[in-house]
Amino acid sequence: MGANAVNINYPVDSFGKQIRNEESLMKKPALFDLTGRVAVVTGGNGGIGRGIALGLAEAGAAVAVLGRNEEKNQRVISELKAIGVPSIAVKVDVTDRAGLEPALNRVESELGGIGILVNNAGNVSLSGGVLQEKPEDWDNVIETQLNAVFLLSKLAARSMLSRKGGKIINIGSMYSFFGSGLVPSYSAAKGAIVQLTKSMAIELAPHNIQVNAIAPGWIETDMTAPVRTMPMNEEILARTPVGRWGQPEEVAGTAVYLASRASDFVTGTTIRVDGGYAIR
Repeated sequence: MGANAVNINYPVDSFGKQIRNEESLMKKPALFDLTGRVAVVTGGNGGIGRGIALGLAEAGAAVAVLGRNEEKNQRVISELKAIGVPSIAVKVDVTDRAGLEPALNRVESELGGIGILVNNAGNVSLSGGVLQEKPEDWDNVIETQLNAVFLLSKLAARSMLSRKGGKIINIGSMYSFFGSGLVPSYSAAKGAIVQLTKSMAIELAPHNIQVNAIAPGWIETDMTAPVRTMPMNEEILARTPVGRWGQPEEVAGTAVYLASRASDFVTGTTIRVDGGYAIR
């Protein structure tokens, strides 16, 4: 090296890999740069999941969307490819236990080892309460909102162990903290997500795997559309200090943070993204 050569100490990500993409570092702070990471987002073809998938892609991650609606899968893949990151969509229903491991295996064969898992896929039974809710509807919500999170996290964590690190992000809800007489199965599952997040965080911390949750407030999605036509919509707006519903992309920033090196010392926590709803 010449006398005037400069030794550059490139930043190191949470997997011990030097980040050398100078153009990428110029575009976004190194701490939040996800270049070289592979992210899986369940239910990433619409609503909050789509917003998170696009946000992770904007931060540089390769993104795999897991969803059961092929038309919506292809729509979001077009958006991801327009951002310019490697991406695939895998058609799978997260309640199909036998299909989960093959889905993740396909992601790893096509994109590489999974470093980020976002457990976002969800559904709801607007039953009106335990007296009205059918057992089969209860089972389907719990299978989608809770059991699939456990199963996918277990599979992804095993893969992350081989690379000595990773990030698991679970999606909770305001009903992780508050009860609801209208959607008891949804509330039960989302409450359990917070405790599952804490438990996994304790177990996986020694392996450099951080596990956290995001609790969105009232976000405009297809799933919440019925609520916006109900009398409780006025109560929601009055209780939310910002005075409006949130947009799916407004959850993405928190997901990028929890997926990045910036959150390496953050685990077992649940971050509310709710426009202040929970402080009243």
